[in-house]
Amino acid sequence: MRAIVHRLLFVVLLVAMVGAAGMARATTTQDQGAGQDMKDAGHSTKKAAKKTAHKTKKGAKKGTNKAAQKTSEGADKVQDKTSPQ
Repeated sequence: MRAIVHRLLFVVLLVAMVGAAGMARATTTQDQGAGQDMKDAGHSTKKAAKKTAHKTKKGAKKGTNKAAQKTSEGADKVQDKTSPQ
């Protein structure tokens, strides 16, 4: 019983120390300034726009190729039906 209490106390203290270290680090890097925040927002927007454009291009290309394939299949069916037997 005593060993379980010691282990539990150790875990609680360990979590508290890690949390305190994280809070100390967060307060030192928190004050970036408005200018850097604007730069970060601009970079994020640029990345999102590029990603969206890439996905749109890929989707359009995939849809076009699928439509062309189905058109070819339809033309083959019509040709099979109209060919003399």
